[in-house]
Amino acid sequence: METRYTENRTLILIVILLSLMCSCQPGDKGIRVVFPDVSEAVQVTGNDREHLLASYYGINSWSRDQRYITVLETDIKYKLPDETEPAVLGLVDLKNNNFIPLTETRAWNFQQGCMAHWLATSPDSLIIFNDFRNGKFVSVIMNVHKKQEIRTIPHPVSAVSPNGREAVSINFSRLRLTRPDYGYGGNGQDPQADIPLPDNDGLFLVDLETGESGLLVSLEQVKDLIPPVSEGSIGWFNHTLFSRDGSKIFWLSRQMEGSRRRTTSLTVNRDGTDLRRCFPDNWEGSHFDWLNDDELMVTASYEGKQYAHVLFTVGKQDYKRLGGGLLDYDGHGTFSPDQKWMVTDTYAGSGMREHKIYLMDMESEAVISLGRFVQPPEFDGYWRCDLHCRWSPDGSMLGFNSTFTGSRQVYIMRLDYL
Repeated sequence: METRYTENRTLILIVILLSLMCSCQPGDKGIRVVFPDVSEAVQVTGNDREHLLASYYGINSWSRDQRYITVLETDIKYKLPDETEPAVLGLVDLKNNNFIPLTETRAWNFQQGCMAHWLATSPDSLIIFNDFRNGKFVSVIMNVHKKQEIRTIPHPVSAVSPNGREAVSINFSRLRLTRPDYGYGGNGQDPQADIPLPDNDGLFLVDLETGESGLLVSLEQVKDLIPPVSEGSIGWFNHTLFSRDGSKIFWLSRQMEGSRRRTTSLTVNRDGTDLRRCFPDNWEGSHFDWLNDDELMVTASYEGKQYAHVLFTVGKQDYKRLGGGLLDYDGHGTFSPDQKWMVTDTYAGSGMREHKIYLMDMESEAVISLGRFVQPPEFDGYWRCDLHCRWSPDGSMLGFNSTFTGSRQVYIMRLDYL
């Protein structure tokens, strides 16, 4: 298939030079913005099979020395995978782009991979990932260089704390019923499909040393913070993330109201205190990242109207719409490790079917384009391929998935800070 990458290096440099001459925002004309020099996207996986980064966007995919990234390899292309169809979990060595297989996992999907995380307790050797074993969803800690399993945790992970010692777990079987493309096949947990808001299921905090867990926030516990659950419907939790120092957790509570999905953005302290909604009524929420331990960006219906990238301080009504109108849509925004930049993307939508990547300077909120990537229509459905950009640990690389060549592959852009 003809390569349809429609943004070349020359065009990117022109946009950067224009950005240096003037601010992209009316209120920031006095700020001189120096954007990094961004390389073209380089494919680092082979075309022999389908490949995707092994976790959700915003989760670090790199070893600390930035030599290896966690990647899934599969022959599945145009269907929702189930528990009988494992993917190979491996590493791509960025020195030579070789794929190094580690193991197989039967708890994975195209949207969030197998939720592989590098553990801060040993950031260049230990990862944790989800699997389906003996009829149960579990997570496995592995030494990637020895290909040796260290420990099996009797809970799947949804997010891992920055210190690598704790994780958040949710019900992936309930997700399979409500958001099939985010759950796992195999019924590895009790979905409790007949209970709208169970009091014994929800957000669990898991000790990764002992495997012990405790219910941090139940689905029933948020009943008064969310819209009423319609008769015959059930609520569910998804999309969890620890704050930068691990003291807070963000997540989404969702339920169906007729054909419409209703969302409430929530935060809670790591010890279960200070449970609160992020937004007023009708703002909902979708994608997210922590700028620091108190400030949080969520794409939400700003003032109950237009979706935008909204930055705010937890517990305060100080909402700020980022990008001055240029980022008024639902994208997967995530902040650079030094908090100076935010990268985000767009959905393919109709018409040109282009996924776009944008980089924003956090001080001036000036925005430049990093590329456009066409998604072929055969990738519509549960097996869609969002770009899901993520930063390397030192901010010198951006990784993402794309199908613009006709197969699902992993790409890297390198950033040179002038």
